[in-house]
Amino acid sequence: MHRPFPRTCKSATTVVRYLFFPPKLRSLSSSSTSSASANHHHDSRKQQQQRETKKQETSGASKSSPIGSPSRVQKLISAQTDPLLAKEIFDYASRQPNFQHSYSSYLVLVLKLGRSKYFSLIDDLLVDLKSKRYPVTPTLFSYLIRIYGESNLPEKALRTFYKMLEFNCKPLPKHLNAILEILVSQRNNIRPAFDLFREAHKHGVMPNTKSYNILMRAFCLNGDISIAYKLFNQMFKRDVLPDVETYRILMQALCRKNQVNGAVGLLEDMLNKGFVPDSLSYSTLLNSLCRKKKLREAYKLLCRMKVKGCNPDIVHYNTVILGFCREGRAMDACKIIGDMEDNGCLPNVVSYRTLVGGLCDQGRLEEANRYMEEMMSKGLSPHFSVSHALVREFCNAGRFEEACGVVQELLKHGEAPHLDSWEITVPKICEMDDLDRIGELLDEVIKVEIKSDTRIVDVGIGLGEYLIKRIQSTGRQV
Repeated sequence: MHRPFPRTCKSATTVVRYLFFPPKLRSLSSSSTSSASANHHHDSRKQQQQRETKKQETSGASKSSPIGSPSRVQKLISAQTDPLLAKEIFDYASRQPNFQHSYSSYLVLVLKLGRSKYFSLIDDLLVDLKSKRYPVTPTLFSYLIRIYGESNLPEKALRTFYKMLEFNCKPLPKHLNAILEILVSQRNNIRPAFDLFREAHKHGVMPNTKSYNILMRAFCLNGDISIAYKLFNQMFKRDVLPDVETYRILMQALCRKNQVNGAVGLLEDMLNKGFVPDSLSYSTLLNSLCRKKKLREAYKLLCRMKVKGCNPDIVHYNTVILGFCREGRAMDACKIIGDMEDNGCLPNVVSYRTLVGGLCDQGRLEEANRYMEEMMSKGLSPHFSVSHALVREFCNAGRFEEACGVVQELLKHGEAPHLDSWEITVPKICEMDDLDRIGELLDEVIKVEIKSDTRIVDVGIGLGEYLIKRIQSTGRQV
């Protein structure tokens, strides 16, 4: 959006004159002129000669501007927070005789106007620069490209490339890449970006690896993997070396299309050519292999990572643990927990929660209980859905002692059991008339920190009412 230029010439002149010629200096100048005029008729011939000499010196000095050096004007422009006032200062200085702005003043003013979206004024400055044959630098056009990108003006960013050629300023690959990134950010501009990419070499700009990566990613996200592959093959023909990101872009695209075998093939190609895949490349493959239920391949890849120069991190391990648990192979996931610790990667909350949930689903309650106790002993908090799943499965199996033991273990570590867990276990405790056990539980309940999202308060009230009724019922019977 182009913004208007609302100031009047009269206000501009007033403000700018005030900045260049403060009132004190103007009054001194006026006083000096009046004094010289009063003594005009009393000057001697010698004084007349001195005036003639001074007049000649003044005539010679007029070749320099009365408003000061270009450096001073540039500092004054830089100091303005109002871009319109900065432009007025620039214009006022331009009208002064024998004054020429420095190139730095143009750069500073372009930035100020661009940030405030006065693009028509920037166009005027470019015309002025060209007409006065200033030797422009690539920095100016880097500013313009960035300004147009931030303002979501891809067409203007594209025209900047050709504007550089008009100024006999050869674009650099970084200018090409910046424009390409701005263009491909909108799907309808992928074709203009591709056209610029193909024409760049005609103007002496050779696309580099980053240029190819930008276009390949855009085509992959647009579903045109075949075009991305053609660009990939073209890189080798033009002696442009791909990098890890190049391979990862294609691997991610193939995985999104469920073509995981092709992605694995690219990984092998990377390794054969001496590349070290990064963490994100492995994450992409592991996730796709697990979703395709190729768990054996996923585990093998996990084991190969360290040998190939990339240590598996917590995300890689958790991805495979989740894959095994989804397929009902929680015991295999337990082995991965052991591998993690052997490789110096400690399981986190997600690791344990996933594993405990998977073990419960398979009825491996002893193992699930053991891992939950291990989890809490390390200061990790089990999600209420995980702890309740364990309590529920114990109750479903008629193992109420173990279910109550889970609740007691939660309370021991300061964890608040879920409401549903209380609703299952409290009646069982009361049925056994184990008042000592009830007392122990109440003591632990009191120790639990009550937070805004802690639902144990409702259960505590219900538990108290339940016990009172039990006592009253027993008293009547006696």
